[in-house]
Amino acid sequence: MATSREELYKAALDLTEGERAELAGLLLESLDSEAEEGVEAAWIAEIEHRVKQLDTGAVSGIPWEEVRAKLHRRLGG
Repeated sequence: MATSREELYKAALDLTEGERAELAGLLLESLDSEAEEGVEAAWIAEIEHRVKQLDTGAVSGIPWEEVRAKLHRRLGG
């Protein structure tokens, strides 16, 4: 018998935070359709560029708590 989405959700809540994050990543990856040629390389280059900016101090990060609070305000939470 197939497991319902609600049952899967409840089971997932029993996982550790790290396990839930990994599961979420795997589920998102399963939705990805075939990307256009060069897209992955472009993302890798962009990530490397941004990491370099952080490492050199050209830009600074924003604490997750601040980002989360801003998102909650925007979404009316």
